Amino acid sequence: MTTTDSNHVLNFSAGPAILPVSVLEQARESILELDGTGIGILEHSHRGPAFTKVIDDARNACRTVGNIPDDFEILFLQGGASSMFALIPMNLLGEGRAADYIHTGTWTGKAIKDAGLIGDARTIWDGSTCEFRHLPEDAELRHSDDPVYTYYCSNNTIYGTMWPAPPASKGVLVNDASSEMFSRPIDWERHDLVYAGAQKNLGPAGVALVIIRKDLLERSRRDLPSMFRFDRHAEQGSCLNTPPTFGIHVMGLVFNWILEQGGLVAMQEQNLSKAATLYESIDGSGGFYTGHARQDCRSTMNVTFTCPTPDLDSLFLAEAEDAGMRNLKGHRSIGGLRASIYNAFPAEGCRRLASFMDEFAARNG
Repeated sequence: MTTTDSNHVLNFSAGPAILPVSVLEQARESILELDGTGIGILEHSHRGPAFTKVIDDARNACRTVGNIPDDFEILFLQGGASSMFALIPMNLLGEGRAADYIHTGTWTGKAIKDAGLIGDARTIWDGSTCEFRHLPEDAELRHSDDPVYTYYCSNNTIYGTMWPAPPASKGVLVNDASSEMFSRPIDWERHDLVYAGAQKNLGPAGVALVIIRKDLLERSRRDLPSMFRFDRHAEQGSCLNTPPTFGIHVMGLVFNWILEQGGLVAMQEQNLSKAATLYESIDGSGGFYTGHARQDCRSTMNVTFTCPTPDLDSLFLAEAEDAGMRNLKGHRSIGGLRASIYNAFPAEGCRRLASFMDEFAARNG
């Protein structure tokens, strides 16, 4: 089990990713029996009072931890974040209308491709020309005259970039926050729809959290099958069909765990400190390590870097594995190394990795 104990394995997986130990322990107990009901969470009817309490509690905890205004609806949907690539344009793009997409990596590329099957998806900035090493300034965005929405991904898991603030937008602003959701406060005045797959910062794979302004729901398309309509899921309290009950339960436990840590402001402070520990080792290596992301765009969730040669990358991975540090291999599309240090990842784990990085560079530089 992953713990803060230096004798245990450190899991740097980009997702599915580390969860708080206390949450895992509670989830283990609830599999056998939920809240004294004599029945485990996996066996409760989604229409019964026990699960109704679970989903209501999760929704309320989500609103509290995220400081989400009352004019936003909270949805727990199946299919993960990738299903949103199609569902968002299906619900929001009317005939003859366009949407603006800021292309900052693999996941925005997939979203643009899927949206293009449904409507007019326009790329208003393309980061492929800079190998997705940095994010655009607002002045670089080439907005359409009248887009329905502007779409961006606030943290790019593969390339290790993170927006310090939301971009300029026309129409409503949509944010794929999958790999940084609830790692810092969200500016709800600037956003209209924020979504995230659960498996990085919020819970197990298979659930997408969608937070959408209610007036946007009212304007969404009605000429879709029920399962594809955001408004129908909202009307049924995310129980239009059998929802992913266990995943929602774990998400509720994670929301409460974040509150116990002090909420999103405290979470952001911890994440900035953890990331700084690793970036200091990169920047202080005398050029041995090269960070992928430009310094002003660096992620606090996914630290991406390389050694001087691919052979040294491989040696780094092998020695780190022997030292109990797993899943540090970079994404197959860019290679190199990646340390994913989501909310639940312990600060001591970052210190252990930084110490290993310093020692490895000294031996092989």
